[in-house]
Amino acid sequence: MQQVQVCIVGGGCIGLTLALGLARQGVSVMVLDAGTAPQPLTEDYSVRVSAISLASQQLFESLDVWQDIFANRATPYTAMDVRDADSFGKIAFDAQALQLSELGHIIENDGIRYALYNKLQAFEHVTLAFESRYQTIHQTDTDVLITLASGMPVMSKLLVAADGANSGVRKLFDMPLSFWDYDHHAIVATVKTDCTHQHTARQVFLPTGPLAFLPLREETMHSIVWSTSPEHAKQLMAQSPSEFNKSLSAAIDMQCGLCEVQSDRAVFPLTMRYAQQWLKGRVVLMGDAAHTIHPLAGLGMNLGLKDAAHLIQALGEQSQEFAAHKVLREYERARKLDAQKHIAMMQGLKDLFEGAHPAKKLIRGLGLSLVDNLGPIKNLFVKQAVGQ
Repeated sequence: MQQVQVCIVGGGCIGLTLALGLARQGVSVMVLDAGTAPQPLTEDYSVRVSAISLASQQLFESLDVWQDIFANRATPYTAMDVRDADSFGKIAFDAQALQLSELGHIIENDGIRYALYNKLQAFEHVTLAFESRYQTIHQTDTDVLITLASGMPVMSKLLVAADGANSGVRKLFDMPLSFWDYDHHAIVATVKTDCTHQHTARQVFLPTGPLAFLPLREETMHSIVWSTSPEHAKQLMAQSPSEFNKSLSAAIDMQCGLCEVQSDRAVFPLTMRYAQQWLKGRVVLMGDAAHTIHPLAGLGMNLGLKDAAHLIQALGEQSQEFAAHKVLREYERARKLDAQKHIAMMQGLKDLFEGAHPAKKLIRGLGLSLVDNLGPIKNLFVKQAVGQ
């Protein structure tokens, strides 16, 4: 039997961040994941990227892993351009005007994951069990017993489910979930443009949903996230590369010139998920296992990293009992409140910017222009964007 203080189910970015934070505090950890271990980036860009906020960067810096992540093709963005396609509304943020070196970084998820995985290799009290599945999980008042598919038993003081939106652990322990369909599908791809991105993250709100152009390391390369109706997404996915290029160039209003898709296109449905219960005995939820939101503001990864940061701090504080119920309850309360706030905010933005009703178009145009011209209100938007 192997004994650890924390067993983390899920070896994605959030689970590995938690593992590294706990390992640096001397906590013994096992990361359990059915998938393969993270690999170095290839020459081709991955289509799954995240906009990492300054607050998330500070977390990675505190874990002494930021430089490794940055070396994996992290791209700083120094400006944001957000506009409504059907009105005069536009808002722009500039790092220099805010006395910041950048507003954040666009990073491939695989690059973050590999840097964390590589860093964890140095800790003897960390077990990285990839290509490993659990067979059963049982808990008592003081421990959690995980039996692996190999038959090996693992005893842990705490089990953290960081196993994604369709969390098997959440289902196993019957932790209730609220959800609704955003009625959007997101198309992701890597795109080359005629003009350079100038380290600007762009987003245009179309009647069917938002389209984001995120700058990558090469100055004419972007990662796109096109959220649109399921019917429109189906049409776009059926288009030839040349037809898709034309549709994309028109949708972004040629802001960076002609577009040329460089990768396969991937599509996935967008669903809001919110676990009503994040804690059951000594089992706790984190990241997408606890919440998923619309990607229109790029907050999903950062919300999960805030979960990890909170639990790292909570478990590192001096207490007579490791992972005491009071500590876990405080984590659940604080993080649920933050997730609720962001879920409501994203739903409000989606509802406001969706559709072509004349009244909505007027409100959108006036609202964006007002924010862009009023310093104090604009600064609030900026703080939200950079995670402050």
